[in-house]
Amino acid sequence: TMKMLTCFMAPTSGTARVCGHHIDDDTMAVRRAVGYLPESAPAYEEMSTESFLRFIADVRGIERGSVDRVIETCALEEVRHQLFDTLSKGFKRRVCLAQSIIHDPKVLIMDEPTDGLDPNQKHEVRRLISRMAKDKVIILSTHILEEVEAVCSRAIIIAHGRLVADGTPDQLRKRSKRHGSVTVSIRTSDGSASLLEPLESLAGVRSVKEIEDDMDGGRKFRLLAKEGKTIGASVAGLAREKNWEVDELYVEQGHLDEVFRDLTSDPATGSTSGKGKGKH
Repeated sequence: TMKMLTCFMAPTSGTARVCGHHIDDDTMAVRRAVGYLPESAPAYEEMSTESFLRFIADVRGIERGSVDRVIETCALEEVRHQLFDTLSKGFKRRVCLAQSIIHDPKVLIMDEPTDGLDPNQKHEVRRLISRMAKDKVIILSTHILEEVEAVCSRAIIIAHGRLVADGTPDQLRKRSKRHGSVTVSIRTSDGSASLLEPLESLAGVRSVKEIEDDMDGGRKFRLLAKEGKTIGASVAGLAREKNWEVDELYVEQGHLDEVFRDLTSDPATGSTSGKGKGKH
């Protein structure tokens, strides 16, 4: 899909428009409007960072002053004159990101934009995406669901060639079986039976499960809520009423990875085949 939207591959049927231009008969206009960062972005390894970006600027017919702009934007100054082949994987990824935005495109399409980056580099790239999203349409494809939560305002899940979910990350988290569940750790010498009964009797509680934990002298439980019910305040109120010594109590917001697995699992085999796509 990404290759078709960027005019690297012609669709066998159907079409799409990018900024009003059809991908099948107005490909040059589409390419001018789009920046593309594929998962394995190509580059000339014998070129330096600056010479490669100057080459891209010349190919696109834009002013070379744009090279200085993207070098600053992508924090590449320290490797400006270094050969691409000698760069770390993180810097290579940032050089390829720089080439995708050198012409200041209206639309940016990225496949696994933080692949191979360390935590600090991921943070910087995500900050850059968030800044650019103020005046660009950005579509990214990723299996890193933490990335979807960090930068995306809309998330789409595709499995077996079909769209199976489309909503904000928060809306998708609410589809998690653990959305609204409560985890509570109670410090007590009593057995679990004396705690289970009052927890299970709370209104809105669907089930209670004790969680294995290395907590010394205490018990940890996860309470699942009935659909549409919130139980955090009830659990906290019960703890106060019983004078339980609570070490922790938190309400689960749900997990995108759980939702992803549920939506992309093949019922026949149990295997998964899906790709998350985010839009900021």
